[in-house]
Amino acid sequence: MKNFSLYVDSAANIPEEIRRARDIHVIPYHCTVNGEDRLCFDENVPFEETALAHYELLRQGADIKTSLISSGAFYDALEPEVKAGNDVLLVIISSGVSGTFKQATDAAAMLMQDYPDRKVCVVDSANASMGEGLVALRLADLRDLGESIETCAAWGNENAFKVNSFFTVDDLKYLSRSGRISKTVAIAGTLLNVKPVLQADGSKNAKITAYTKARGRKKALAVIADTFAQRAERPESQTVAITHADCLQDAQLLADMIRERGAKDIIIEYYDLCTVSHVGPGTLALFFWGKDRRSAEAATQPQ
Repeated sequence: MKNFSLYVDSAANIPEEIRRARDIHVIPYHCTVNGEDRLCFDENVPFEETALAHYELLRQGADIKTSLISSGAFYDALEPEVKAGNDVLLVIISSGVSGTFKQATDAAAMLMQDYPDRKVCVVDSANASMGEGLVALRLADLRDLGESIETCAAWGNENAFKVNSFFTVDDLKYLSRSGRISKTVAIAGTLLNVKPVLQADGSKNAKITAYTKARGRKKALAVIADTFAQRAERPESQTVAITHADCLQDAQLLADMIRERGAKDIIIEYYDLCTVSHVGPGTLALFFWGKDRRSAEAATQPQ
């Protein structure tokens, strides 16, 4: 018997078939497209269809802005659960990437004040996209084994930094627009065909930082695959995830490269709409369980 309900925000990027099978619920982000409010996730629309349309809008230069999920939206989404007598565990995008984590914790406090017999716990995934999703899937495993909500929340907050994330982008202009790099660096990088490899770092409030750079797309993928080989723990017995923003061929190439390095169970999914708005079409990311990112070794970047 399941001890609590498990929720994620839509940045968790878990494929529908897996999410439904594991009984994980989604609270969606919103974005504005040329001033029009839109959901970043809709239960009633196939995600591939929604994602491809969003990527095309990005390519066309649409004015797209994302916003955090408000505490009121979290409260409204979760109140029916707690009102029905269910405890809730909520896994959220890294607090270093979005203010959504604070909104979630505020909502949890309000719900427990209004429903004092219920528990609402929030886990900072220290990640985004399927990095967040892998944490949620592991917590679903623990829930289904009968672990308590308190045990699962404590495990999630302690072990989230063991999910390693590395990604590369196709066009530096999106990172420039989001303020991650300067326009000058973006122009120079484009002219020199420099592809940055980025990571979720090991800081307390995990952020996206530069890991290294490569000359060309294939070399960037090779760097990511080699980093997987160096950092993954028991690659043959874990679920590894790849998300891509309309570059399926590259995603399959990366999957082949990490299979050669021991991976067996690989999820490939389209990149979630919230975070892809800041990195752009052509982004490719790898997520896996490995060495703790807070270690001194993780802080050392390749030359």
